Amino acid sequence: MYNMTFEELNGDYSQERMDTVAKALEEVLTSALPQGCITVGVYEAAKSLNVDPDNVVLCILATDEEDGKDVALQIHFTLIQAFCCENDINILRVNNTRRLAEILGGGGGGGKQSGGETMDLHCVLVTSPHSTSWKDPALSKLNRFCRESRCMDQWVPVINLPER
Repeated sequence: MYNMTFEELNGDYSQERMDTVAKALEEVLTSALPQGCITVGVYEAAKSLNVDPDNVVLCILATDEEDGKDVALQIHFTLIQAFCCENDINILRVNNTRRLAEILGGGGGGGKQSGGETMDLHCVLVTSPHSTSWKDPALSKLNRFCRESRCMDQWVPVINLPER
């Protein structure tokens, strides 16, 4: 088991640890995408959470600096966070929607859907494939990180996705 340092116990994760978590998140997203285990968008995520919350293994809430002033988005986030906490779904907050779009295959321009519309990357759900029980080491790392964060009263830890 991972032994936390004094700084981590005080909520100040090392940069190396945060880089490891960001890399694990990227691995989870890139492996879930071709399996069709990604739901993108606040509205689509809410529908998916309503239909089958037990199938959701991770909720990612993404913002950029300008999103902090969007009251409607913050209300959506609050409701999604409450639902995820109630249903034992791990939540991460990501502060780089452009990098998230790149990971999800949308390029650097905010991500485009097949119809040319910009993807709503503010909420991304990762679901477990129905065909197999998903044993992904990267997902295990994220789950452990979320569990450790909750032990330190950080219910929605923030991950910085570094530019590539």
